[in-house]
Amino acid sequence: QETDDQLAAIADVGSDLEKGSPMDRLIVGDVGFGKTEVAMRAAFVAALSGMQVAVICPTTLLARQHYRSFAERFRGFPVSVRPLSRFVTTKDANATRAAMAEGTVDIVVGPHALLAKGVKLKNLGLLVIDEEQHFGVTHKERLKEMRSEIHVLTLTATPIPRTLQLSLTGVRDLSIIATPPVDRLAIRTYVSEFDTITIREALLREHYRGGQSFFVVPRLADLPDVEEFLKLHVPEVSYIIAHGQLAAGDLDQRMNDFYDGKADVLLATTIVESGLDTTIVETGINIPTANTMVVWRADMFGLGQLYQIRGRVGRSKTRAYCFLTTKPRMALTPQAQKRLRLLGSLDSLGAGFNLASHDLDLRGAGNLLGEEQSGHINEVGYELYQQMLEETIAKIKSGEIGGLSAIDDQWSPQINLGVPVMIPEGYIPDLDIRLGLYRRLSSLASKVELEGFAAELIDRFGPIPKEVNTLMLIVRIKAMCKRAGISRLDAGPKGATVQFHNDKFANPAGL
Repeated sequence: QETDDQLAAIADVGSDLEKGSPMDRLIVGDVGFGKTEVAMRAAFVAALSGMQVAVICPTTLLARQHYRSFAERFRGFPVSVRPLSRFVTTKDANATRAAMAEGTVDIVVGPHALLAKGVKLKNLGLLVIDEEQHFGVTHKERLKEMRSEIHVLTLTATPIPRTLQLSLTGVRDLSIIATPPVDRLAIRTYVSEFDTITIREALLREHYRGGQSFFVVPRLADLPDVEEFLKLHVPEVSYIIAHGQLAAGDLDQRMNDFYDGKADVLLATTIVESGLDTTIVETGINIPTANTMVVWRADMFGLGQLYQIRGRVGRSKTRAYCFLTTKPRMALTPQAQKRLRLLGSLDSLGAGFNLASHDLDLRGAGNLLGEEQSGHINEVGYELYQQMLEETIAKIKSGEIGGLSAIDDQWSPQINLGVPVMIPEGYIPDLDIRLGLYRRLSSLASKVELEGFAAELIDRFGPIPKEVNTLMLIVRIKAMCKRAGISRLDAGPKGATVQFHNDKFANPAGL
């Protein structure tokens, strides 16, 4: 049953595909909110119009799951769907590659091996990238090289800062699916030090209500410790171990056994070394009966990663629980504390976009033209950078790039009166609050607004120091200068000089 958000995203993608220009749309929606459904409909439209579709996933497991979903969905239609991954025999893989080059395959589903230089698609029209946060910038650039006139549809629950930044500034289109499916319950999340009794009770409760649990560790080296814990403290439950160093067939067998309910707990790492850090549990499988998740050493995971891991449970109508545990009596880094606190507080459904926005705030937006996926735009400051970017994008879109902007009111008067103007550290010690007040002050213009601002300062921080009073006076003078068309005002004890914006005396009345 589609939600309104899902229908809106489907409509957005449909209108993008009809346009002449190539689509570049990001679809952000929580795990299980129906992003794949949007991708399937887009792939169907593209395939029936004679284009080839490539669906790229970060892991072979997820690729296989998607292949099954697509093949099942399009059974009975004249659409040929083929998988390409390490689970496919060499003979079949070669046949699929040949069919891709000839154009007889409509939809091909696989991991990033589809990006290899030797892989050719005769008439690629739509590229679907699932779980985009697992691909590096080099992979994404390779995707673009495949064909410049190609439609790109990107799906993710937690976009990395750089991707979110591109969407927020309008470089790529954005659709958000924030409405959960009917009857879905939010996942209860607990953040604490690892406690034997709590975890034993959590695993047993899941076992006795007929469900299964995940136990996720960050490294291969952590598996023996957790195995020891399970044998010693929770002997009632059976477990299966899965990690990326197992042979493909063995891993496949273990995952299928867990899927079939032959064990109560899946003990798994998240890192599979395959040229890309991708994950088993994180983007691997959807098991409706698995509704308890224990994460060992949660401080060693990234924010988006934890959110994705947590999203593996709670896929059905049953209440799910997630325990994010840390090492007892060990101090956490400030960043890890922030991440875990944030995840503990975001327990409502559809919080992925919120989380990505916090991640953008914590890690910075990265380099839109280079290869860094996060990092701060220190040189000009975030606000100014955003403004410059938005103006340039607007100019490109209106076909006006190259000439002078029609928006000529973005200049700011320079005022030099030789007096101290600042908010002293002694008055407001917190740097973030000071910067926030400076930012608010820069947008005030009228006397009434400034008086309201001053009253708020007195109320929050006490009597206003002389420097802050001077600062507010100068903000008023600056607003007057802007009205009068004055771009620079220098003043001292013996006089003042005035310089006009663009050397034009535009507003005598304002002066």
